[in-house]
Amino acid sequence: MGGARVALVTGASRGIGDHLVRALLEAGWAVVGLSRSGQVADGAEGMPCDVTDAAAVERAVADVVGSHGRIDLLVNNAGLIETERPLWEADVEEWWQVMVTNVRGPFLLTRAVVPHMIAAGGGRIINLNSGSGTRESDVLTAYHASKSALARLTGGVALAGAEHGVRAFDMAPGVVESDMTRSMELHRGRTEWTDPQDVTELALAIAGGELDGFTGRFLRAGTDDLDELRERSRAGLGEGERMLRLRPWGDDDPVAG
Repeated sequence: MGGARVALVTGASRGIGDHLVRALLEAGWAVVGLSRSGQVADGAEGMPCDVTDAAAVERAVADVVGSHGRIDLLVNNAGLIETERPLWEADVEEWWQVMVTNVRGPFLLTRAVVPHMIAAGGGRIINLNSGSGTRESDVLTAYHASKSALARLTGGVALAGAEHGVRAFDMAPGVVESDMTRSMELHRGRTEWTDPQDVTELALAIAGGELDGFTGRFLRAGTDDLDELRERSRAGLGEGERMLRLRPWGDDDPVAG
């Protein structure tokens, strides 16, 4: 089917999602943005959707495919972060809602979209991850756990999707100034933020197929150099590079093999 490539972006009404929608539009993509409000930048198609509601996600994806014929790119951007406090002081519902939004949401969207990508011969998924997913935090256990889990979704989809032309990527956006980052004690007083253009340039490179060698792996806006990423993508990466792995204490560690 002809026409513009089709991107589906969650959390599209503000922050990084809004930047991504605008950049994709400018690059010539047809963009559908999902959010609770359904609001989206001019030129994109907005659709209200709770990404944690399986039936709502199925309907939204069916509507997009019905209208546009396909989905070439899925960007799982919608996310939450909890109040910063030790785990034993956490509010149970708030803590779990972070996990639901940040893990169940991408799971539901990916589950609904990938069959259509397979039918069309392939597609790409960008999961908005974070360096938080590679380390621990004393006061953000839900957010960090959710991003670690998201990396496992990315890796699993990359493995199973390879034979179908479906590729998945973890893209860490750095620290872009937004409602969420400004609300965090961690960033109180911060004056240096990741330029949203660094995020959109990296996303467009992934979406355009320039970095397919990184399927199943982490990339970070604002730190990674795009030219180096392109070169490494062409050359190929080694086992475990830019992936979450257990680091053994040495060759004599029984888990090393």
